Amino acid sequence: MAGSETTLLLVVLALAAVGWFWYDSLRAREHAITASLRLCRDMDLQFLDETVGLVGLRLRRDPAGTVRWQRVYGFEFCLPDGRQRFPGRVVMLGPWVERLWLDHPAGEVIVPSRGPRA
Repeated sequence: MAGSETTLLLVVLALAAVGWFWYDSLRAREHAITASLRLCRDMDLQFLDETVGLVGLRLRRDPAGTVRWQRVYGFEFCLPDGRQRFPGRVVMLGPWVERLWLDHPAGEVIVPSRGPRA
């Protein structure tokens, strides 16, 4: 009987961990969309498709030493004329924007962290 209870507990814990990761990923994605949209508006660019896509995921320490998920999201933007698409990236460390990058035709644009500092 103890074996089946242990198995049930492990299944419940695994499901809780998956649920937490899913919720945390949605929250990070929403922050990434907001940051990307804001940067595009500030630079008079069009944020295309109104979304970002996950292109990288790894564990990393934040400035305080806490292990967090680092997620890299890709998106596309264009100049006001709308003729050509260009890539952009937003790097999230936990819930914070670590860096934004645009492959702008006039030259790369890198916006550093706005997240917490150690």
